[in-house]
Amino acid sequence: MLNLSIILEDSARNVPDRTALVFGDLRLPYSMVNSVANQVANLLVSRGISKGDKVALLCPNLPYFPFVYFGILKAGATVVPLNVLLQPREIAYHLTDSDTKALFCFEGSPELPMGARGREAFDAAEGCELFFILPATPLAAESEHGESFWAALGGMSEEFETVQTGPDDTAAILYTSGTTGQPKGAELTHMNILTNTIVSDEMFPADPDGDVSLTVLPLFHSFGQIAVMNVSVRRRATLVLQPRFEPGEALDLMRREKVTMFAGVPTMFWALLSKIHADGAEVPSTLRVAVAGGASSPVEVLKDFEGTFGIPILEGYGLSETSPVASFNQLGRPTKPGTIGFPIWGVQMRLVDDDGNTIEGEGPGEIAIRGHNVMKGYYGRPEATEEVMRDGWFRTGDIATRDEDGYYAIIDRTKDMIIRGGFNVYPREVEEVLMTHPAVSLVAVVGVPHGSHGEEVKAYVIPAPGATASEHELIAWCKENMAAYKYPRIIEFRESLPMTATGKILKRELRR
Repeated sequence: MLNLSIILEDSARNVPDRTALVFGDLRLPYSMVNSVANQVANLLVSRGISKGDKVALLCPNLPYFPFVYFGILKAGATVVPLNVLLQPREIAYHLTDSDTKALFCFEGSPELPMGARGREAFDAAEGCELFFILPATPLAAESEHGESFWAALGGMSEEFETVQTGPDDTAAILYTSGTTGQPKGAELTHMNILTNTIVSDEMFPADPDGDVSLTVLPLFHSFGQIAVMNVSVRRRATLVLQPRFEPGEALDLMRREKVTMFAGVPTMFWALLSKIHADGAEVPSTLRVAVAGGASSPVEVLKDFEGTFGIPILEGYGLSETSPVASFNQLGRPTKPGTIGFPIWGVQMRLVDDDGNTIEGEGPGEIAIRGHNVMKGYYGRPEATEEVMRDGWFRTGDIATRDEDGYYAIIDRTKDMIIRGGFNVYPREVEEVLMTHPAVSLVAVVGVPHGSHGEEVKAYVIPAPGATASEHELIAWCKENMAAYKYPRIIEFRESLPMTATGKILKRELRR
């Protein structure tokens, strides 16, 4: 018997009165979160959901998310968390592809009508039988879109005997946005996620009075769900929920709730620093741990953060397929800014060539991973699974180098690499150099089609406040600081860059 919900049950048993969730003025203790999750499990079982069935969850960072997530797990079912920005056609695709039987859907708002979108998708997905709406109005018993969560929970017991699941049973199916083709669902087992949660948790000493974690990374994404929510629940921490990242509000929450831990993607750290420098906002003083992942952090941002907050950003690396954490700058050894650290306990990493042969020395090569964190496979896609799995090694598609101490540094995604006139150009390298120019606040480099070179290097730049450098000046500066085949020939200034819901810069939008 091994069920991921044990992390919540254990904390509810040991610290029932400790605050588990903070959302606005709402403060909910561990005992209540566990009780509502038990009601969700009773509801699912009473409606015919059995062990191994798939149940989807479309919800932003609200108390509903952990209620439903752990309720699904307790019922022995598999959670299928969905991106809150999906359109009806895309939601229907995910429901059908994963053979989902029930959908819990947040009602949303006029700006983000999740309830209407979810209902339309549910009606279009033939195999999906149950639809529950998570009302935007607290405790509302009715909704125009379908059966209200609170009405459905009426009369459900707050006690539930968790269904026995095995280590290899699927706990969650996480859809990867994949740069090519349709999204694929990575099947993660109870063992995958529980082990990754335990190992990630134990990399940091816990505050005996209880850590406080600001939760802005979307919980539907592996980083927010496992490295933030599950790790916090296991360490009996308080999760301060922010449904949509806004730097001013995030800084206020850090100060007001005495936040000790924060995990974000690089663009979030950049936004926090921009806010502090632009508005002279007060720097929160209680932060002890800052973790970045999801994309490579520009070294300039790492330096600025440590200078401003007095603590380093610890960078890690992982993918949905690796539950997610694979490597990290761990506290027992020196932090190396600009690297993703070294493999976590129980995980092996190596660099391989196109044929899967090991590359010795510093590389570069593609990262391959083996360990307790590697997924079962892509749900219903044996061919796609075979493409990335060789003898238990998962091929990530990320290109990295490795130094003499065993620290890895990501150069780029294989798919983002630009081939200009036969030369490989790694956008990350060009971005790092451009970020050191005083007129540049943030930059994204992509390849655009070119008649004779195949691809040309183009940089999209958000200028620093008050900066006046022209396109011509920046290109001339790049020419002096980079090899001739690397420097961008085209620079476009932008006020903002397109980003995913998780805050990653959407390079495919920029290539259009």
